[in-house]
Amino acid sequence: MAKREYLTAPLPSAKMPAGIPYILTNEAAERFAFYGMSSILVVFMTKYLMGSDGVLSVMGDEQAKKWFHLFTAAVYFTPLLGALLSDVWLGKYRTIVVFSVVYCVGFAAMAWDHTRVGLGLGLILIALGSGVIKPCVSANVGDQFGQSNKHLISKMYSWFYFSINLGACISMLACPWLLDKYGPGVGFGVPAALMVFATVAFVAGKWKYVHIPPAGERIVREVFEKETLKILARLCVIFVFVSMFFALFYQSQSAWVLQAEKMNLRWLGVNWLPAQVQFVNSFYIILMIPLFAYVIYPALHRVFPLTPLRKIGIGMFVTALCFVVPAWVEIEIAKGASPSIGWQFFAYVLLTAGEILASIPVLEFAYTQAPKKLKTFVMSLYLLAISLGNVFSALVNHFIQNEDGSSKLPGASYYWFFAGAMLVTLVLYIPVAMLYPVKEYIQDEKA
Repeated sequence: MAKREYLTAPLPSAKMPAGIPYILTNEAAERFAFYGMSSILVVFMTKYLMGSDGVLSVMGDEQAKKWFHLFTAAVYFTPLLGALLSDVWLGKYRTIVVFSVVYCVGFAAMAWDHTRVGLGLGLILIALGSGVIKPCVSANVGDQFGQSNKHLISKMYSWFYFSINLGACISMLACPWLLDKYGPGVGFGVPAALMVFATVAFVAGKWKYVHIPPAGERIVREVFEKETLKILARLCVIFVFVSMFFALFYQSQSAWVLQAEKMNLRWLGVNWLPAQVQFVNSFYIILMIPLFAYVIYPALHRVFPLTPLRKIGIGMFVTALCFVVPAWVEIEIAKGASPSIGWQFFAYVLLTAGEILASIPVLEFAYTQAPKKLKTFVMSLYLLAISLGNVFSALVNHFIQNEDGSSKLPGASYYWFFAGAMLVTLVLYIPVAMLYPVKEYIQDEKA
């Protein structure tokens, strides 16, 4: 019996690649797991964290925000390790499978042990597992396409983003309720089960995928070639600007959750949990991606050509504008009012629009601008931008802590600070984006 071999290059085809359904299923389930866990992380640290003696030993708000952003920064720093392992040694498929298992063990630790030991071990393993597979998964999507169906890449990344947000939407609605009703064992246990399912779903499609072989040690030499260094340097400049978008975006999973605790949580006949409101971001994504694709983008394109870099700039502005809403909410809270949680639902409309404009185009831009042998490596550099944004937020939350537990940026001033930082970044980004020399690199097809 002949040995079955992997497909090592895309076949000429005008259709969507055969492995796409498995990739989308894996992504939806993995994102359910990750966002389900992260949506309740700040609440867990401030309400449920136990000491080794079995007594509650919770963190303060600023400390919890700092550790949340440090964890998120680690999640998006470890992709660099994933890129090296994948491109030099294991290949994308094996890297994803091996570290998905590590990922599953991390979830099990958090579901089993609710002390700082379980929290620390779980977050380390989740940051390692989630981070290492990230650039491999994103680049693996693009690897499935050749010259004959490259026109479908943009549509595929929209569906990829849709699957991310489908999983996140359901988990962010369900996991805060599970935590509130059944405690952290179930709150973290359900995401653990979905991560196991995600791993199985990915493995099930192994013979459908295009497996681009690892380039080996020569990939390191290619990185240091003069022309390659120029491309990487230009991309990194764009990524540094984009990092400020992520510094603001991830506040919705930390500062906004803590703000919601001070608001009137009854709205539309529902008593919302503070962490539950995060689901609306993913819900809006599902609704707004088609709206942008078929209505807003064509309308804007008639006024001026829309490139990925222009979309990113518009997204930065909308995200800065978005932070006016939580700043206003803090002003009202300072007056003694209890603003409706509906204001956060409105703020998420602007935040989601900013995400669609900035995050999806930069994902596509990172892949198409990366040299063919460095797709995973460049994706890891893009993910470092998310890490950098969260490091910035973590440092801000560290340095604004006063010894008495108060903040140097109390109330609305916290949100005005981040909105101002985003606008300054945008002003610096515009001339750089205008001068960027765009050139696409797409995988060759199998002859």
